[in-house]
Amino acid sequence: MSTTSRHRSGTRGSTVAGSTVSRTDTAAAPLTNARTRIVGERTGMAADLVVLLVRAWREVRSRVLAAARGIGSVVTPLGWSMLAVTAVAFVAGYVAGWDEAVPVAWAGVVVLAVAALFLLGGHARRVELELPHPRVVVGQTASGRITERNPTGHRLLGATVEVPVGERFLELALPALPPGGEEKQDFAVPADRRGVVAIGPVRHVRADPLGLVRREHVWDTSVELFVHPRTVPIAATSTGFVRDLEGQATRDLTASDVAFHALREYQPGDDRRYIHWKSTAKQGVHMVREFEQTRRSHLLVALSLSSADYANDEQFELAVSVAGSLGVRAIRDARTISVVASGATPEFAKRKVLSVRKLSTLTPVRLLDDLARVERADSALSLVDLARVAADQVGGTSVAFLVFGSPPAPAQLRAASASFPSGVEVVAVVCDPGFAPALRRVGGLTVLTIGFLDDLQKALSRSRAA
Repeated sequence: MSTTSRHRSGTRGSTVAGSTVSRTDTAAAPLTNARTRIVGERTGMAADLVVLLVRAWREVRSRVLAAARGIGSVVTPLGWSMLAVTAVAFVAGYVAGWDEAVPVAWAGVVVLAVAALFLLGGHARRVELELPHPRVVVGQTASGRITERNPTGHRLLGATVEVPVGERFLELALPALPPGGEEKQDFAVPADRRGVVAIGPVRHVRADPLGLVRREHVWDTSVELFVHPRTVPIAATSTGFVRDLEGQATRDLTASDVAFHALREYQPGDDRRYIHWKSTAKQGVHMVREFEQTRRSHLLVALSLSSADYANDEQFELAVSVAGSLGVRAIRDARTISVVASGATPEFAKRKVLSVRKLSTLTPVRLLDDLARVERADSALSLVDLARVAADQVGGTSVAFLVFGSPPAPAQLRAASASFPSGVEVVAVVCDPGFAPALRRVGGLTVLTIGFLDDLQKALSRSRAA
């Protein structure tokens, strides 16, 4: 094929290292863009006019949609209703000839125009939200603070801001600020219920008195307020059912420990390191040392979150306070402690999920933070399942506190106690507000019934003495 024929076919050829390389001429490739989709390959004046009209229509449509979205975000349902009434009044007055509707139509125009004036103005101010004390005890009042700054060179008028506090809203009036001014305003947050309260973000609201229009500006600052359960101080000895190495030893005997108990004759399998040679020489038979077993106490506090284990919310809140009091005391005494709560089965699970939720015991504050988040649920493990799972997952337990409400029967208490190995002291704390404090034994289980949180310390002291 000649060079001329190659050019006519739209390809070019060149010889590189004895071979011929061919490629398609890019000028012959068809163009595909918005213009070709509208007018194809036509390039005349009529095609240019069509393209110009389409571009203008797209620009107008985008601006109209943006304006509609902006209006839709500021006009309330009442405002749309007012706008519809005004339009109907115009039609009825000037088209249908109903003269009485004309004043109504123009009155609606005036009301809408005046309402629109309340939307004028920008959001030049800077607002910051903070909590000086992010943790309080239930029943106290927390304080939040809003810092308002004016970074502009002109004076800012007063404004109203809304602060979401949980499911409620607080309205605060911010004063006018001079150029470069700063103003701090404190507000109270009632902590009447245990939990974690989300505060913020702060919203600047512009609205007319009738509620026809509403314009908001949101500052992306939010904080959390931890409302801790109420706790009471417990004596250090109240939680020590099994003492540490520096305290009293247990009654269990072992062949190797630090608390000497007595001498006995050697038996096959005894460690020869503990043969007492002087006594062996006197008795004529091998005598070995026997020791009292000493253990460092490992406390387990198991809090039931099952709704079936509580008769009402008051019992549950008392139980959370009891678990917090026991855990805080043990942490401050530097004891080994594990605090667990019932795990919940997912809503659409095919079978019950046997698990417990371990709460943080690094510091008292971390524990109380976790307790502020717990809530009872119908799908949470009940007392018997909680005890069985906790006994399997938490090893080395010496004292186990089971905290729940009044519904569980004595048979359930015995079944929960049987889940723990022998030698573990199991204490069931029944939380029943208003009930007189009581102490009783159910099989090998100690049952403490308290009606008020202040009764916990006395009940534990009586149980330790018993």
